[in-house]
Amino acid sequence: MNESELKKLIENDESETAEFKKSTAQLEKALKAVCGFLNNKGGAVFFGIDGKKIAGQDVSDSTLKSISQKIRQRIKPEVSPDIRVLEIGGKKIIEVKIKEGGNKPHYLDGIAYKRIGSENPIIPPDELERIILEKKKRYWDSEICEGAGLDDIDGDFAREFFIPRYESLTERKTAGSDKNLLEALSCVKNGKPTNAGILLFGKDPQRFFPNSYIALARYKGKQEGIERLDYKEFAGNLFSQIDGCDRYVKEHVAVMSRILPQKVEREDIPEYPWFSLRELITNSVCHRDYSERGSKITIKMFDGRIEFYNPGGFYKGITPENIAEKQHSRNPVISKVLAKVKYIEELGEGWNKILDEHKAHPLKPKMPEIKADEYSVLVIIYSTKEKFEKGTSEINERQKKAIDYARNKGKITNEEYQKIADAAKKTATRDLQNLVSRGVFIKTGRTGKGVYYTLNPEFKGDIRGHKGT
Repeated sequence: MNESELKKLIENDESETAEFKKSTAQLEKALKAVCGFLNNKGGAVFFGIDGKKIAGQDVSDSTLKSISQKIRQRIKPEVSPDIRVLEIGGKKIIEVKIKEGGNKPHYLDGIAYKRIGSENPIIPPDELERIILEKKKRYWDSEICEGAGLDDIDGDFAREFFIPRYESLTERKTAGSDKNLLEALSCVKNGKPTNAGILLFGKDPQRFFPNSYIALARYKGKQEGIERLDYKEFAGNLFSQIDGCDRYVKEHVAVMSRILPQKVEREDIPEYPWFSLRELITNSVCHRDYSERGSKITIKMFDGRIEFYNPGGFYKGITPENIAEKQHSRNPVISKVLAKVKYIEELGEGWNKILDEHKAHPLKPKMPEIKADEYSVLVIIYSTKEKFEKGTSEINERQKKAIDYARNKGKITNEEYQKIADAAKKTATRDLQNLVSRGVFIKTGRTGKGVYYTLNPEFKGDIRGHKGT
């Protein structure tokens, strides 16, 4: 905006799209106008204009930061204003430009205002109800992403990752251009990316949705407040977040092993049901409330449990008790796209599979616990490591090596035991006799070098091995 344009705007006085304030000392009053613009057609607040005069405004980084913070903190759903400094005749003016809200109604400290002329009246209850009902007919992820263009879409990712995977799973070639495909998936609308399009295929989704990432903390013990072993943030598009987080979690949980009768191979048993880990990560990404920009997905890994915190409560009618029977997606476009490449269960069977997997797990873990309110959902899953360790607590490390050796070689002698376990003959004899008495080994021969031990085919005990920490 040049000097002549600004002077013309001032001459026309405050209007449906313009609000003038002498200085940022009047920011409290200006916030009502910001809220009104959001609930109307957009507009701009100018600081440094007194009546029809350009008074100027002291400008510092802290002043601009304070304006932005106040708007983001006090107006919900959260918005990010476009703030610029104009210099007219040697005087500085701050312009706070506000686009029409894409997630109406917007509230200032819990009150919704609208813009009528140069006034900012409270929206009447009946009108507010109409806006809310209209909003419920739309889904946030299908709305056009404010400020985004097609150049914010990562075409290389769509071509090199999504399309080949989609074609492989469907066993058919996609027709048309990349843009045509994204339009068919509701990721592009009217030539612009939708919110889902940016989250799924954006070059930098966090530029538009700063808290659209997964925060993960790993603790040493069973509670917060103790030593934190690690903290990670998984950002980028939703596919990258799911894959990166899933890989990290599985690298840091135990995978235990046991010997089964009549089998040479060990059976690997993860301390948490394997499918459930990925499905809960994917569910978090898929179903969170992205319109709540002040929150993020949080995963906390403790010794004995993992907690998945998700912004956005259950839809009406869905409870922790009926979650396996009733399904509703907060973000149907995101759900549909993830289902196309098997990142999520298309028929909403994810929770059924989670529950079935827990029931089928060899060590019978405690079933998942779900806590929910209107603002968030917390899912807790529990480890089976302690159950496994109870079954192996009497088998020492020397004996585990002997069991492995006998499994691989078919038998073990006292002399071989001494070598692999670096044990004295007396210790080896005692350990081997203990394994025989417990039904792990069968002793063949009476005395001397003719004695050897084989694994009892009826042995149902476990031996422990770990992958991850």
